[in-house]
This record gives sequence, C-alpha cells and structure tokens, in this order.
Amino acid sequence: MQVIKTQAKEIFTKTKLPGSDWAINQYVGCEHNCSYCYAKFMSRWKKHGKWGSWVEVKINAPELVKNRLVDGWIFMSSVSDAYQPIEKKLKLTRKILENLDKRSQISILTKSNLVTRDIDLIKQFKKAEIGFTINSFKGKEKELFEPSSPTSEERIEALKKLHENGITTYAFVSPIVPGLIDIEDIIAKTKDCADYYWFEMMNLRGAGKEFIDLLKTKYPKSYKILQDKNLLNKYIEELKYVIKKSKIRTKGIEIH
Repeated sequence: MQVIKTQAKEIFTKTKLPGSDWAINQYVGCEHNCSYCYAKFMSRWKKHGKWGSWVEVKINAPELVKNRLVDGWIFMSSVSDAYQPIEKKLKLTRKILENLDKRSQISILTKSNLVTRDIDLIKQFKKAEIGFTINSFKGKEKELFEPSSPTSEERIEALKKLHENGITTYAFVSPIVPGLIDIEDIIAKTKDCADYYWFEMMNLRGAGKEFIDLLKTKYPKSYKILQDKNLLNKYIEELKYVIKKSKIRTKGIEIH
C-alpha cells in the first residue's frame, strides 16, 4: 500500500450529501479496495495508480479542525473510510475527534469495527451518529466485491456495541444487488441496534466499467435486473414491501 503524506490548506468541504452540510476527508483513497467503490473517480486527478493501492494522508488535518465550529452536520468521509486499516496506526481520525469542538454535530459512515475504539470520544459530542455499510456479501461475493473490509457480521457486532453505549446508529444497506443481498436477514439482525436505515440500490454508472463487466460475467441475472427498467421497478416495489412490513424507521431508498 502506497501512503502519500500531504498538507491540506482546508479540511472542511461543503457537501450536498443527504443529511450533511460539511465533509471531512482526512484520507483520500481506501485500503478496503471495494470493486464497486463510487469514489474511484478520484483517480482521474490523483495519479498514484490503481484505486485501492494507495492512500493520501492529510497529516495536518487534526490541526485544521482546532478552534473551528461549523454550522450543520459534519460527515466523515465522502471519498474514503475514516476507519480503514491505516487508521489503526496513524490515529488521524481519533486526533480529529479529540480536536473537534464537542458542540459539533458529526456523522461517520464506515465499514470497520475499528470505530468502537473511539466510543469514549464520540460520546462527548453534542450530536453524533455512526452508520455502517451493511450487506450480505460473503464467501465468493465478499472476495470479489469487498476483499479487504471487515465482514458484515463484524460490522453488526460493532453496531450493537455503539448502540449499547447510547450512540445513535444507522444501517446503510448498500449496495443492493438483486439476488445477492438478503434484505430481510439484514433487517432482522440489525433491527434492535439501528435507530434508522438508508437503502441504496447498486449504482452501476458510479461503480464503473470494470465492476459492470465483473457483474455481467459472474452474476448475469443480477446485472439484467439492474439494467432492465421493468425488472428493476418490480424489484424496488418488493423491497418497499419488505421495508414497510418490517416497521423500521428509514430515511429512504436511493435509486440511481
């Protein structure tokens, strides 16, 4: 893994992501190396090689948040995972949480159970919520789609721990690939520890040609549903029924 250390001029970036006003990206690039990652577009400007093989580290990020209080929700992170493996060594995210004004409103979305390390700091904030990207990928699918990330079981256990500590939690069920994601099973396993849910259908365009070719070759039935408007609409209606039947709180279904 190539690590590129940089100095940032600013760390708060305005964002149009739902429910957030600002984004903090102390890392750019991600060791989880998910084949469908929507942040791969960053490689157009970052000439470090194949996405997943490098991480840019803004080493002065903790200093840039000191004595700053921005209005609105702060999201970590939009082009990386704040708790990817390198965080265990560098503790950049932890240092940012230490330095952030505790009146801040923070939202962190991750795939890593490493976030539980920082429960002590997260609990100090005026408002804080932690979300986990959760899906049913395991075995062959996990190896193909999310080779270097913690398992869904590890994420759910971390979600439970955060919930038990009184922290607001949510499940970001994504990417939803028809035939490969068991929505009812995910809801059953997280219903008691997720305060609310986001659901997101697979965004083929965002995932890029390499992933599209992979899905088309390995899982042609799933690809066909995502490509066929009528089949996709039918699947979404079935998904809505499952959600309604489960009586969970949801912020919506993102369809691209």
